[in-house]
Amino acid sequence: MSGGRGHQWAVRNRFYQEFDVERSSGAGTEKGDFRSPFQVDRDRVLHTTAFRRLQNKTQVFWSGEYDFYRTRLTHSLEVAQIGRSICAWLLASTEDFSPDHTIDADLVEAVCLSHDLGHPPFGHAGERSLNHFMAPHGGFEGNAQTLRLLTERIFSQRRTGMDPSRAFLDGVLKYKSTWGDLGKAGGKAPANHFVYDEQNHYLRWALGEQEFPPELAPGKGRDGFKSVECQVMDWADDTAYSLNDLADSVRAGFLTGESVRSWAEKREVETGAESPLGDLIRAISRGRIDSFVGHRIGLYVKAARVEEDSNFLSGRSNRYRYRIVVDEERQAESEVFKRLAFEVVFLSPQLKQLEHKGSLMLRRLWELFHRRYVEGRAIDGQMFQVLPAEQAEEIERVETVGERARLVCDFLAGMTDGYAVRMYQRLFSPGFGSIGDLVG
Repeated sequence: MSGGRGHQWAVRNRFYQEFDVERSSGAGTEKGDFRSPFQVDRDRVLHTTAFRRLQNKTQVFWSGEYDFYRTRLTHSLEVAQIGRSICAWLLASTEDFSPDHTIDADLVEAVCLSHDLGHPPFGHAGERSLNHFMAPHGGFEGNAQTLRLLTERIFSQRRTGMDPSRAFLDGVLKYKSTWGDLGKAGGKAPANHFVYDEQNHYLRWALGEQEFPPELAPGKGRDGFKSVECQVMDWADDTAYSLNDLADSVRAGFLTGESVRSWAEKREVETGAESPLGDLIRAISRGRIDSFVGHRIGLYVKAARVEEDSNFLSGRSNRYRYRIVVDEERQAESEVFKRLAFEVVFLSPQLKQLEHKGSLMLRRLWELFHRRYVEGRAIDGQMFQVLPAEQAEEIERVETVGERARLVCDFLAGMTDGYAVRMYQRLFSPGFGSIGDLVG
C-alpha cells in the first residue's frame, strides 16, 4: 500500500494483513489521512445518496406512515450498533483476541450500514417484482444490487463505485452464488440469494482469485461460506429483525397478547412463564416492549462466540480462520420471533394489500420505461422523455438490451417509497403534478 498510514494500521491490528485492506484499484491510503482503511470505507458509505435514501424505504411498514416506525435507515443503524457490540463482546470473551488482534468494529459497522443499500422501494415485494421484470436479463437481488452500488454506481461522478477494500467488499457478500449457476442447478430463474453473473469478477477478486472447492457448490453450501465480519453482520441483522421489528408490530396493533397466544396455540409453541413468548406476552401487557427488546438484544449479543475454522482461505486471512457460533437456544428463540412476525404481521391482508399496490406501481413504471428506453419504441406515436436527463443519456450510451434494462432497473431500485409514488402519480394520475415538482 502507498501512503504508509494504512500499512501502519494493518500492523497495529495484527488480525488484518495487506491482503485484507487492498483496494481493487490498487490505491493506498491518502497521505496524511489519519483514518484506517476500514474507517474510510465506513465514511464513504455514510456520505452517499444511496445511504440517505434508506430513510424513506420500507422496513416493515411503509415509510412515512408514522414517524416512529423503523425504516431501512434506522434498521441499518441498529444493526451497526449491534454489530459493534458483538465485536466488543468477542474481544472481551475470546482468549485469543486482544486489542491488537481482534475483529475490527469499524469494518463491521461499515458492513452493517451497507447491508441494505441495494434494497428497492416497497420492501421485499419490490425486490420480488424487480427480479420478475429482470428475469430475461439476469434477475434482480437486493444484496447483488448492494454489490453493484459499491463497485460501480455510487460515490463517483464517473460511476466507478467507492473502491472498497477487500475485507469490506467481502463482508457484504452475504451470497456467493451467481444467478446463472443457480439457474443451471435448479432449472429455472432463481428467486433470491445470488449475485449477478457480470459480478463474478468482483467475487473472484474478493476471494483472492481462489477457486471454490467442489464441496462448496452453488446454493446453500457456497452461500454459507462467509467472512467472520459478514457472519457478525448476519447475526446482528437477525437480532434486529427478530426483536426490533416485534416492537413496531406491537405499536401498530398487529401483535397483542391475544394474537400471540392464538398463533402459539396453532403452532404448538410454549407460552409458559419461562418461555420467550411468555416473556413477550407479559411485556406487551405491561407496556414494556422496549425493555423486553433491549434486554433480549443484550442476550443475543452474548450468545455469539468464535471458533477456529479450517478452509481454503483460512491460511490466507484471519477473516476465514475464525467463524461465529451462536448459542442454539438463542438461535431457536430468534427463529420463533421471526416466524411470529412473518405469519401474523407480514402475511396480514393489511400489509399484503400495500405490497400489491407497491408492486402495481413498479410494474406500470417498468412497462413504460422498458418500452421507451429498452425497446426504444414510441409511446402513443411520440418519443416522450420521461426519465431525468442524466439517466436517459446514460441509457442511450449503452448498446445491448440487457445493459439498458439493467440501468432502468437501477433507476427503479434507487427510488425511495415516496419518490416512486410521486413518479407514478405524475405519470399516470391526471389530477397530479405540476411543473414545480420535477425534482425528487
